[in-house]
Amino acid sequence: MKEEKVLTARFGRLKDPAAVAEYRQLAGYEGLEKTLRLSGEEILDELDEALLLGRGGASYPLGKKWRHLYQAAGPDKYIVCNADEGEPGTYKDKALLEQDPLAVIEGMTIAGRLFAARQGYIYIRGEYRQVHQIFTRALENARKAHLLGKNILGIPGFDYDIRIISGAGAYVCGENSALLNSIEGKTGRPRVKPPHLADVGLYGKPTLVNNVESFAGIPVILREGGRFYRQLGTDGGGGTKLVCLTGHLKHRGLYEVKLGTPLEELIYGETFGGGSSTGRPLKFAHFGGQSGMIGDLQQLTDCRYSYEDLWEHGVSVGCGAVVVLDDSVNLVDYLTSVAAFFAHESCGKCTPCRIGTLRQLELMEKIRDGQAEEADLEVLTAMIGHITTLSACGLGQSAGNAIRSGLACFPQDFQEKLAITTNRRKVEVAWL
Repeated sequence: MKEEKVLTARFGRLKDPAAVAEYRQLAGYEGLEKTLRLSGEEILDELDEALLLGRGGASYPLGKKWRHLYQAAGPDKYIVCNADEGEPGTYKDKALLEQDPLAVIEGMTIAGRLFAARQGYIYIRGEYRQVHQIFTRALENARKAHLLGKNILGIPGFDYDIRIISGAGAYVCGENSALLNSIEGKTGRPRVKPPHLADVGLYGKPTLVNNVESFAGIPVILREGGRFYRQLGTDGGGGTKLVCLTGHLKHRGLYEVKLGTPLEELIYGETFGGGSSTGRPLKFAHFGGQSGMIGDLQQLTDCRYSYEDLWEHGVSVGCGAVVVLDDSVNLVDYLTSVAAFFAHESCGKCTPCRIGTLRQLELMEKIRDGQAEEADLEVLTAMIGHITTLSACGLGQSAGNAIRSGLACFPQDFQEKLAITTNRRKVEVAWL
């Protein structure tokens, strides 16, 4: 099985990814031009037919989100692209912005046309300095070609521009409402919802927020049609997915795959992951970033890489990251680093997340160091339930996903750590 080059079709074919002329030679802006011949309802129908699920991690149907904003009251609306790619093990957005930035700009411009928005924003991760420079040049070239700014394509009243906002490294700003607060110059902390961002978003106006990969798919859908895009995927989600493979694999890297590709092919196939790089059996995979679930590879042999299949097996696509590790790794050691990540990245707005993620880390360190007892596992499970239920946003609500799923898949790894404590106590008692 081979990669399905759709979003990455121009990768390596553009001498200058920011050059409008080169982009247009490879079907660039055909999606926008087709949009001009369609009504708003026809555009939304194509998006519904495509069944593009948001590629940022939440997997919310893009067509449904766009229709909500289309029906929102008010003349002033904003378009925002979330490029704050702070998820460890994920670099797909960086690749799109570096190698095909005009596809993202075209997707945002289509949204601007549909919603009669005059201003768009792209919030780029602050560490991506080179990406920032490339995207700045792409915006400048688009303006010179009358594809951004006043009277786009010579159409009176089609006024739309995009501004870059540089993030300051806060993981929580990947959450849409925290991102909007950051753009407004406020502390990047999540808002209470409802109201939804489609009704009260940036500067209190109706706002669309989508991921880089989602916007890059819009020109394809409008150019080729929603049915074409849908057929690239499955009944549960259309299109291709950019997947970042890391860990103990021979061929680590970024791959574009059809949704529905067998997971075994993705991990072991020579076209993709290529199997173990260490010669040891592969043990588990962490799907969808730090907030995703742990999966036992022995139990996923018949699973396809699709939204519905992964959900059925207790894991998820998420942002597209897949970290694969072999049997030399004790899961507790790995999950302790995950707990440390969330304790560090909690914004501190709500008590369940601010305190809970720290206590979660302390318990994981206690287990890792062989100081825990069986009762501590019960406390850990209960604590994760409280953090998940009571936290204000997705960061806290997902901070325990990996630990909870890891405990379910590999209880023996936790028991091994508890055994260290038990054996130590036996020696102490015998000495006394």
